[in-house]
Amino acid sequence: MSKIDIVRSAMVQAMKEKNKERKDALSMLLSVLKNAEIDKRSPLTEDEENAVVKKEIKQCQETYDSAPADRTDIKEEAALRIRVYREFAPEDMSEEQIKEVIRSVLTELGIEKPGPGDKGKIMKVLMPKVKGKADGKKVNEILAAMSR
Repeated sequence: MSKIDIVRSAMVQAMKEKNKERKDALSMLLSVLKNAEIDKRSPLTEDEENAVVKKEIKQCQETYDSAPADRTDIKEEAALRIRVYREFAPEDMSEEQIKEVIRSVLTELGIEKPGPGDKGKIMKVLMPKVKGKADGKKVNEILAAMSR
């Protein structure tokens, strides 16, 4: 069952429960997923669906963070959308899982102790392996810590 079908059934359930806020959030997520599928001109893979959901969560977080303190309505709506969208997002990789992937990439590239000059080469191989499963900023921080 695709993420679009799952979100659609959750939206129908929210309508039955007369939960307008949840229905609206799910409707927006469904719209974004459908648009991504239209842009691709073929059904989305699970990884692509997850990437779309993660991107929406990130955008809602940015909206929440950038909203003025006195605009509680914007903050509340963004917080609700984040909560709803997280139900459909995959679990992020743990720090230990990320370190394991980094170690395997280092072995693959034949690098024992990564230096600052190796970072670009490492990230080029590493990011496709963790895309949609871990936040790039977190991966970058872990790699930097391992390079010290």
